[in-house]
Order: sequence, then structure tokens, then C-alpha cells
Amino acid sequence: MFTGGPSQYAVPMHTASRARWLAAAATIGFLLAACGPSNDNTQAANPTVTNSNQCAKDKLNLINPGQLTVATDSPAYPPWFVKNDPSNGKGYESAVAYAVADRLGFTRDQVHWVKEDFNRSYAPGKKDFDFDINQISITDKRAQVVDFSDGYYDAAQALVTLKDSPLATATSMADLKDAKLGAQVGTTSLAAITDDVKPSQDPLIYNNTNDAKSALQNGQIDGIVVDLPTAFYITAVQIPNSTIVGQFRPTSGQGEEQFGMLFQKGNSLVPCVNQALSEVRSSGDLEQIEKRWLSQVVNVPVLN
Repeated sequence: MFTGGPSQYAVPMHTASRARWLAAAATIGFLLAACGPSNDNTQAANPTVTNSNQCAKDKLNLINPGQLTVATDSPAYPPWFVKNDPSNGKGYESAVAYAVADRLGFTRDQVHWVKEDFNRSYAPGKKDFDFDINQISITDKRAQVVDFSDGYYDAAQALVTLKDSPLATATSMADLKDAKLGAQVGTTSLAAITDDVKPSQDPLIYNNTNDAKSALQNGQIDGIVVDLPTAFYITAVQIPNSTIVGQFRPTSGQGEEQFGMLFQKGNSLVPCVNQALSEVRSSGDLEQIEKRWLSQVVNVPVLN
């Protein structure tokens, strides 16, 4: 379980791992998915704030009064979180969570982090958190049993392989037809393999990204599919002899992919979080957080 409040999210991390990450990022950077905002269905389904007083801190529907309870999985990976500690305010999603919390009126020590497995987060039923932030893609199927905020990040998928793999020279989806690919269970990355890549072999399914990376390194699979910023971190820091083959945007489901904060179905907190997120975006803070943790555009080929 994660506990505690953060330091300011803009404070740099003074660790060897962060230094290696910054050095690698300076060389290869992160590619921000060039997706247009296409979450019309989600926004239409979410209620809007009709009275600003309903989002006053003392009026919010919270698990624990006066405290914002935020969930994510463990391990919590860069660049979304840093050092497996979401409470330090470092990493894109940690910084976004605290920026939203601030707009809702919470001080840093009033934000409490809890662990929630990725697969369990979007299962139906009662939640022990106010919202979960964990690279959870907004999908129509998930939205039948949970609620989502408006999207806070437009996501592209990417294929990672080892540099000496025949897959490293692939330039199209057709080049992947005989590949043995893997992804984390329950993710849209896994769905992207079956729905978009459509290899002749069934994908291998792993409990988490660490297991998928180990399988790649051990030669059990030819490549793994993850979101693009995670692919950059894997190739820059975690598997130095790996490379990003290319990126693609899922064509199935409701179109271009967005990450959203997840809530228990019917939670009246959703419109207030949407209002806070809108303020973070319109103030320019979301762009600054994105630049800090996910920026440096590079030319990653698109797999068509």
C-alpha cells in the first residue's frame, strides 16, 4: 500500500536511475502520440458540473472525508511514476493526480495512495479508492461497469524487440504476421495484438510488464507491445539491447486511445474531477507536466 503526501511534482529526482533515464531521454526522447481528441462518447456520458458549489471540498463524495484516496498498481513504472513511489509527485501520472487534487482543494498531505491491481481496477463493484490513475484506457466495454474522467493522455501503442531480432527491421503490420508477441493481461496493448497486428500465433499473456520483458530477454517471445512512452523507457533504461520497431494507433473499439481516471460506477465525483482536469489543461499545467515527463519528440516509424 502506498501512503504519504508528495514533494512538489516539478522537483527533479536525484538518483542514479533518474540520471540514466534523463541521459537516455536526451538522446532518443519520448514520442507523444499525435492523436486528436476523440473521446466524444466518454464526455457525453459523463455528467457536467451544474453548480460550482457541488465541487466544494466539503461537498465531495469521498471514501474518507477530507482525504483524496488515489489508487495505482505496484510496481508503478516510469515514466508514469518514479521509484515505484506515486506519493513523491514524480512521473507523469503522479504529477497529474496531484495537479487535479490541488484544483479540488486538497493539500499534499491530504492525498492518500493505495494499491489496486490493474485488472481488478475496472471490474464491477465497490471501490476502496476515489479514483485510479494507471494508464487505463477508456473503452466502451469498461465504461459499462465503471466511470471514467475525460482523457488526460492520448496514447499510441509500440512494438519493442531486441536489436538483433529479425523483427527489428519490420516496417509494416504484414512483417509481423509470424511473430510471437506478448503483452500484459487485460491491457489494450494485448487487444491491439489480436485486433490490429493479428499475428498467426496467439499472443503470450503475462501478469505484468516485468514478466513480459523477461520473456523477451530470454527469447521466449519475439516482441512485446506497450504504450509508446513505456516503450521508450524500456529501450533506454531497462533493456539496453532493445529497440522500438514502430508505433501504431489501435483501429478497433472507439478509435484513438486515451487514458482516463477510473471511478466506481455512478460516482458523483466524476464531474468535479473533470472540471479540475479542465482547469489543469486550460492553465497550461498539463502541457508542462507532459513536457517534463513525456516530451522530446522523435521520428518513430508508423507500422501500417
